[in-house]
Amino acid sequence: MGEYKEKVKTLKTLKEIAEKLNEGMEMKDTLHEVLHMLMDVTGFQTAWIYFIEDDGSYELMAEVSLPDALAKHKRQLMCQNDCYCVNRYTKGLLQSATNIINCKRIETAIKNNLGDTEGITHHATVPLKAYKRTFGLLNVAAKGKVTFTQEELNLLESIALQIGTAIQRMKLVQKEQQHVLLEERNRLAQDLHDSVNQMLFSVSLTAKAARQMTSDQKLGEMIDFIQHLSQDALIEMRSLIWQLRPRGLEKGFTSAIEEYAQLLGLTCKLSMSGCMEIDHAQHETLFRVCQEALNNCQKHAGVQEVEVKLEQFAETFDMKIIDRGKGFHYDEQMNLPSLGLKGMAERIQRMGGTFDIYSELNKGTTIHVQVPFSLERKGSS
Repeated sequence: MGEYKEKVKTLKTLKEIAEKLNEGMEMKDTLHEVLHMLMDVTGFQTAWIYFIEDDGSYELMAEVSLPDALAKHKRQLMCQNDCYCVNRYTKGLLQSATNIINCKRIETAIKNNLGDTEGITHHATVPLKAYKRTFGLLNVAAKGKVTFTQEELNLLESIALQIGTAIQRMKLVQKEQQHVLLEERNRLAQDLHDSVNQMLFSVSLTAKAARQMTSDQKLGEMIDFIQHLSQDALIEMRSLIWQLRPRGLEKGFTSAIEEYAQLLGLTCKLSMSGCMEIDHAQHETLFRVCQEALNNCQKHAGVQEVEVKLEQFAETFDMKIIDRGKGFHYDEQMNLPSLGLKGMAERIQRMGGTFDIYSELNKGTTIHVQVPFSLERKGSS
């Protein structure tokens, strides 16, 4: 009778896990909740999920109840160095739920006396699959447990299949949302071009014509002011349209930078060393950062010349935007002085890169960006 109740409880929990995965939209939050539910039904002590790329780079996507030795220092040991399960997965040697994998991370924690491992030495590991695609690994462990029964492995495999299917669905939804966002940006850019942009252009032309029709000095000065203001607003509007829908990226990253600088009335000296071995998403992010830097140069530097240096190294791609204008006092220990600079820094940090500013009064400003080739890489095997 007790065994029957236990099976009913297991089936109920599996149903709840399936429902949670089916309704979940936020990847990390959903996976974290599912791991908690998995612990309830199996009685295991801890579990974690890795997403793994084709090149072996990986990200710890979710974890629950890690022992202190693995959780300390923001789970540093879980996010760095290599391990048996990730290496075997990358080599194609993990095709199903696997029993008794001694944990290299636990071994490292014990060897280096990093803290309490709570009696965990081994874990079961299960690949996350869906529609012939693999996404990563589900690992589970418990104190003193070095063997997992076939029934436990079968249960883990069925849950891993549910997780893999949910991951596939959420990834498809994310791509669809990105496509919808891109379409909306394009529509808004077109609307601005067809309405506000044309209206500002008409105001500028009307002011120019009105100026030629009057000899009154004060009235002429007011009309000149209106014309200059409308021209400045026109440049701002065209810049905004570019930010919504960059033109020229299809022709190449460097062409887009040169065309945008020309739009702002800047002379851009551009140099490139090596090939740009980065994908479209990286191109667009770097272009957005360069775009904002050129905007700042046009508005604040007080010069019309800017230099953009692009350079590829063994594992990183560098971009420098240099002007020799007014500059400003910048202290590395203080927060960034504008929302534009903060936004640029946040974009690069999300890429796993670094963002640095060097500026001095009356000597100019240099923005230095350095990003890895693989943007999503959070650790290495």
